[in-house]
Amino acid sequence: MRVLLINTSERIGGAAIAASRLMESLKNHGIKAKLLVRNKQTDQITVVSLKQNWRMVWKFVWERIVIWKANHFKKDNIFAVDIANTGTDITSLPEFQQADVIHLHWINQGMLSLKNIEQILASGKPVVWTMHDMWPCTGICHHARECTHYQTECHNCPFIHGGSKKKDLSTTIFRRKLKTYAQGKITFVAVSQWLEQEARKSRLLQGHNVVSILNPINTNLFKPRNKMDARRALKLPTDKQLLMFGAHKATNKRKGMDYLVEACRILQQLHPEFTANLGLIVIGGESDKVGDLISLPIYSMGYVNDTKILVELYNSADLYVTPSLEEAMGYTVMEAMACGTPCVGFNVGGIPEMIDHLHNGYIAQYKSSEDFANGIYWTLTDPGYPGLAEQAARKVATHYSENTIAKKYIDLYNKVTGRNA
Repeated sequence: MRVLLINTSERIGGAAIAASRLMESLKNHGIKAKLLVRNKQTDQITVVSLKQNWRMVWKFVWERIVIWKANHFKKDNIFAVDIANTGTDITSLPEFQQADVIHLHWINQGMLSLKNIEQILASGKPVVWTMHDMWPCTGICHHARECTHYQTECHNCPFIHGGSKKKDLSTTIFRRKLKTYAQGKITFVAVSQWLEQEARKSRLLQGHNVVSILNPINTNLFKPRNKMDARRALKLPTDKQLLMFGAHKATNKRKGMDYLVEACRILQQLHPEFTANLGLIVIGGESDKVGDLISLPIYSMGYVNDTKILVELYNSADLYVTPSLEEAMGYTVMEAMACGTPCVGFNVGGIPEMIDHLHNGYIAQYKSSEDFANGIYWTLTDPGYPGLAEQAARKVATHYSENTIAKKYIDLYNKVTGRNA
């Protein structure tokens, strides 16, 4: 069987990592899988890039201009939404024509337009679409937050000029998606049960199959190692308890940095003797700015593209903290747990499906810095900490391994192609 996976980027972002890992695990199971991307970052021969030219840049810019205009020429939320008004027709590519299954992932920011998706559906090839966020089931947003308009028809979008207009850009794109999705059957795959439940509520997905399959991780690579050896290799202190936080952009409000800052302040106020021996590892863009916000020793690592170093970092940490305010799944949580590092996160999205409260980590009340601080203190002072770490690694190895996830996708491919009939 030949499967063509499609994602905007090869390596940047959680969806890109998931698509790349899935491709490799499918190949290990005898599937002839390729990944089609707009932005290729490696020399991997089974990753194919669209032809790069000035039109690619213009498509990306034009989409932002349309959103900017609809937002009354304000830059607010300009990257929080996508409208898929530009893209590339891929149906003439040999990789597309040879494929038995077309597997979409995150295809925004000029990769595929809604018209391009119609062209894919018109080809008659089975289409699987992994939802790494809510965009496929909403008008234009990737995370609906408290808004429920997507369940019937998007309007008064809070991301467009404060939701002041009843029929706005979100309404237009919602109706356009209805038309697009009506051109053929799509099997939507949510990366968490929470996302599956939200997707099933959307009018856009009525009549289509919606299931959930978790993202995969290489548990032969992401696994527990000696903590002190990892710290010495990275020149991190061996005499402190270390928290770890990571995000594509560390200061992104959606990733909850404000709540982490407040939680650390509360800890320092309530448990000064505890925080005197506490440090924070930060990875991602603008990680060097966190030191201005939190008065703990900060170990800023910047972007980490080397997977082996990333594994060492997770193993160096005593606790991974994820104060994210919206998360369909949370790849960093999975990676940390795979390395035997317990996690603390808010009760939001797919996070509670990964972190089992008081069993392999701590689930804090949503947007409660006080409870988040309590979770950090409880986890790092609990006499049963070694058991938490062991259970974290065990859960990932059991539920998220590449072998487990690949088999589920192969079963799905056989179903949509009729090969298991």
